[in-house]
Amino acid sequence: METTNKTTEHGVHNSKIHDNAAKIVFGDSTLCAQFLKGYTDIPFFMNIKPEDIEDVSSHFIPLFQESRDSDIVKKIQIENTELYLIALIEHQSEADADMSFRLLRYMVYVWTDYTATQEKLHPGITKSKDFLYPPILPIIYYEGTGQWTSALHFKDRVFMSDIFEEFIPDYKYLIVPLNKYSQEDLIEKGDELSAIFILNKLKSSSDFKHLKEIPEDYWNQLTQNTPPHILELMGSVFSAFLHTINVPAEEINDLTDHITRRQFHMMFDSFEAYDVQETRRISREEGEQLYLIKQIIKKIIKNISVSQIATDLLEPLDTIQPIYDLAMKQAPDFNAEKILNQLTSLNTSTVTK
Repeated sequence: METTNKTTEHGVHNSKIHDNAAKIVFGDSTLCAQFLKGYTDIPFFMNIKPEDIEDVSSHFIPLFQESRDSDIVKKIQIENTELYLIALIEHQSEADADMSFRLLRYMVYVWTDYTATQEKLHPGITKSKDFLYPPILPIIYYEGTGQWTSALHFKDRVFMSDIFEEFIPDYKYLIVPLNKYSQEDLIEKGDELSAIFILNKLKSSSDFKHLKEIPEDYWNQLTQNTPPHILELMGSVFSAFLHTINVPAEEINDLTDHITRRQFHMMFDSFEAYDVQETRRISREEGEQLYLIKQIIKKIIKNISVSQIATDLLEPLDTIQPIYDLAMKQAPDFNAEKILNQLTSLNTSTVTK
């Protein structure tokens, strides 16, 4: 999947920001180990360590027809057992109906490559009845808001599978939907990955208030035990979210610095949950209103009546009248900014009554 960057007035905005956050999770061996241990419910991974995991994505991704940079292949060595992990990262709100076939192709690519490697090391070994292919665990890490409704079994995608079931290759992939875990579920896990998932679940600035509900003990534990490079990754995930709501770059740097400095409480104190887009909309409306006020003042100076002003400016009389009344109280010393403030106060008091 191609990553598209565009430069805005607030710096570089990545349109594939979720891919980057998910790549952070699976790209780090510590976080990947926490994911396999805490989110797959597979007992085999209970004792997995970061050093057991090797990223081999760069070797396999060019072989995959889709060639998406959000797809990951890991080789896992636990004691004397070797297996492969294929992790696909999905963000769309609707499930991919053909996922079982895509994963099957990926699995065949990995097994084919494994066969070729073993043949080079031990010529003829793949023809032996003792030769076995390594297990592959196919995982979908799903960040969409909707439910994953696609078939988990490949046979369910094959016509007349009920009749020819025993002749159809079949397997099941594992789906791990982020929306399955509430903030409370993640807090209970208490590891660095849970914190990254909490940050990665943020969709809008209004969601930030939920972070303030998290017990201090949770953040204090991370403050004491989290390695510096994981703190930097957490800062990157939070930075990705802040970019999506167009927070200015200098503010992003200040906020993420609190994470890397282990000052979570200061981050909450300094961040006011606001929607930048809404702020810009209000500013734009105020600018338009200020322009209208100035036009009305010009008309008043020319002794034009309020009804004629409304006609000339193509505005309803009930829009022009309150501005006209406030301006006339100032005459002849007109102050458009002051009129705007008075008009805003007048509108606010009217709404609250």
